[in-house]
Amino acid sequence: MRLFLIAGEPSGDKLGAALIRGLRHLMPQVEVHGIGGPAMEAEGLVSLFPMSDLAVMGLAEVLPRLRHLFRRRDEAVAAIARLAPDALVTIDSPDFCLRVATKAKAARPDLPVIHYVAPSVWAWRSGRAAKMARSVDHVLALLPFEPQYMRAVGMSCDFVGHPVVAEPIATPAQANLFRERHGVEGPLALVLPGSRRGEVGRLAPIFGEALEQLPKDARVVVPAVPHLADTVRQAVQTWPGRPIIVTETAEKQAAFGAATAALAASGTVSLELAANGVPMIIAYDMNWISRQIIAHMLKVDTVTLVNLVSESRAVPEFLGDACKPGPVGRTFADLLRLPSQRDRQQQALDTTMDRLGRGGEAPGLRAARSVVMAIEAFHARE
Repeated sequence: MRLFLIAGEPSGDKLGAALIRGLRHLMPQVEVHGIGGPAMEAEGLVSLFPMSDLAVMGLAEVLPRLRHLFRRRDEAVAAIARLAPDALVTIDSPDFCLRVATKAKAARPDLPVIHYVAPSVWAWRSGRAAKMARSVDHVLALLPFEPQYMRAVGMSCDFVGHPVVAEPIATPAQANLFRERHGVEGPLALVLPGSRRGEVGRLAPIFGEALEQLPKDARVVVPAVPHLADTVRQAVQTWPGRPIIVTETAEKQAAFGAATAALAASGTVSLELAANGVPMIIAYDMNWISRQIIAHMLKVDTVTLVNLVSESRAVPEFLGDACKPGPVGRTFADLLRLPSQRDRQQQALDTTMDRLGRGGEAPGLRAARSVVMAIEAFHARE
């Protein structure tokens, strides 16, 4: 079997690498071609061009590079036509991937197209699923409630598990060593003001003021992506709790394992916290215009994935106008001080991880099985 895979960003690269490992487990002779980053290349993929060419976010950044991106799209379509794969697998990055899929499908209607990571139509912009169905046959979903939305518009869809269940977590010994190394004796507050420069700039002042209400013996630890480490250090230098900045992967894992509770920006980090059993509160704000647009489009009453997957509202949220230092600080301080507050979240955290596939077959292998079965089902219908 020959497959053409496309990933356009680091998270998709990791999914693609796990998928390739799963495919090789099922079919050792499988051929993989396409576009990917270091993780997929480590599994044997020779990328058509650097994945970094596609890593452009935001209208202001995209517009000057549109001609280049269209050229890369056409290169990908031409490679698919030349290689004649048994299927095209696109991984997240819908702006680029689905444009390639549309052109490839138009040129070859008998090409099965599989998209990995369902769009969050359950939250907003439900029309995306119907639009995607014009060129996509099958979807691999990360969340257990997503398949119904894909099937409703004519695509087949399998829940294949979330990659967070396969991520390594710190052992109790590693967590204890982190506390000893940094002299932490009381509560450890894990604070995550976002992974983008704009998020850090917007949320760090709010989080810093909120932390004024922390217990006196609490320490603060702030994980940071390496390219934002200096920005984070500058942003937290006046915070209470003598912040510990960690950038190394092993140190981050140990910090998650050692944490008493977390204050985090909205995003998939809530699932990382759940995987480590860390109770949390979520706080997030954006500019006024974006806030108004999202408020009118949002279809759910919570944006925290732990709340959605566990079908609970166990994790407190402070979003938009509610993202104020006073209420955020009081709630977070209570979470650090009171075991009863933390205990209230534990069932939701465990339920979330179980529903995402913890303890089962690795998501990459599940995804590989789904890809193979979808290709077989597609040709059986032809």
